[in-house]
Amino acid sequence: MDNLVIHKGKKVSDKRRSLMFLNINISCIATSMLATALTTALPPIMEDFNIDVNSVQWITSGFALFLAIVMPLTAYLITRFRTKRLYCIALSFFILGLTVCAVSPNLWVMMLGRVIQGCGSGLISSMTQVIILTIYPPEKRGTIMGWYGLSIGVAPIIAPTLAGVLVDYVGWRMIFVISIIIMLFSLVFALCVFEDVLPTMKKKFDIISLLISAIAFGGITLAAGNMGKYQFVSVQVLLLLVIGIIFTTIFIIRQLRLKVPFLDVRVLKDSKLSNSIISTIILQITLLGSAIVFPLYVQQIKGESATLSGLVILPGSLVMALISPFAGKLYDKIGMKILFIVESVILIFSNLALFFITIKSSIWLVSVIHVFRCFAIGGLLMPLVTWGMTDIPKTKASDATALLNSVRSIGGAIGSALFVSIMTTVSNSVKGKKENPDMFGFNVVFLTMTGLAIILSLLGIFGCKKETKKSTISSEKSIIENKSLDESEKIEESQKKEVGDNTEEILKKEVEMNNNNKDINIVVKEE
Repeated sequence: MDNLVIHKGKKVSDKRRSLMFLNINISCIATSMLATALTTALPPIMEDFNIDVNSVQWITSGFALFLAIVMPLTAYLITRFRTKRLYCIALSFFILGLTVCAVSPNLWVMMLGRVIQGCGSGLISSMTQVIILTIYPPEKRGTIMGWYGLSIGVAPIIAPTLAGVLVDYVGWRMIFVISIIIMLFSLVFALCVFEDVLPTMKKKFDIISLLISAIAFGGITLAAGNMGKYQFVSVQVLLLLVIGIIFTTIFIIRQLRLKVPFLDVRVLKDSKLSNSIISTIILQITLLGSAIVFPLYVQQIKGESATLSGLVILPGSLVMALISPFAGKLYDKIGMKILFIVESVILIFSNLALFFITIKSSIWLVSVIHVFRCFAIGGLLMPLVTWGMTDIPKTKASDATALLNSVRSIGGAIGSALFVSIMTTVSNSVKGKKENPDMFGFNVVFLTMTGLAIILSLLGIFGCKKETKKSTISSEKSIIENKSLDESEKIEESQKKEVGDNTEEILKKEVEMNNNNKDINIVVKEE
């Protein structure tokens, strides 16, 4: 593979690295905010376009579907094209998509805008993680990924409130206009501070692999999204799921046979990355499942308002976002194993506590328990990504990130549909037998989540090994190799100076020797 490398990636100074990280955060805040801001804007969009709920949901679910399809392509693009150019193109696509949405006269034009946004968003989310893990040395990655997690965690929390104000006082199109302004600033900023930091390789574009991956990832994501609307044994769910699994198998076999794969699935041989991906799926299923189930509990079971529903979830969401930088710093200090086990145990007991909640229990008790759940999830999400990428070579980082992001979106789609389906099925099966069947359905959902948390803890206990002396030496070697450019330049300058001084001394000695030889020759002649 080394002979295919065209450009090894440029090293950057500490100052340039910080500016690049700042730019990445600005871009990711804008993309993350838009993901949840649109949920508030859906009712007025329905009214303006004169469409129903089933049609308007494609603005969000269609975007998620396209994101799952485009994600495997990002691995090829990141390794094929220079960093600065590709990143700026990704921002430009996102801005173009926002502009189309802002001026869209109907649903189909808006869907086109969302597809263009998906091209940019998929690239941005994949590139940012690879860039961060490349430009920062191993001993700083946990902390930096924690701050990155904070920026993408807080944005979706405050977005619905800001979007609500804009919708009420200006109109839903202003959501896109403000996003355009932020992303234009980010684009100009990126043109000034970005460098080609990622390695690029000679790769042929494999259209067959792209089509197979589109059917594979698209089929599974669409099937997962349809679980809550249709019966499992149906064309919309089971058939799509089977097609998705078959094409996923074909895709994997093809990648293993190709000399230069479109998406290198061999990275899954790394035990840390495989563990990280499985754990991320569990956390995404739990997180997105909770996001759907909690509002149903507050509004339908307890009969409270949508506003109160948001207030019940808010403390946990804030804790999950704010804990991310501290979790990253803790990972840098104590490693992954202790963090993995402690957080998964907290998740087990907090999920189990919700199984024992009754219809008479206070909503605010549920809110407090939810805070502990979010503390556990937020403490694992970003450290898992950092830990999973530890032993992945720079040339394979884009493949690993593409796989992580793909399974994250699929896990989210499964979680959103699976737990609603469990809650509804259990509730219908105990009607007439239980006093509050819907409440029992809610309890069973969190009993299921407890089971998933137990699996997570087992992955932490048996799948996460303590760092050996060998890995410590490897880490130290990596740290030495990733010293800042300024230090490298100083060393080079001092070495040049030493060489220069030594050369001068040698020349002086040669001159002296020549002069002595001349004197000897003169004396001999005189004699």
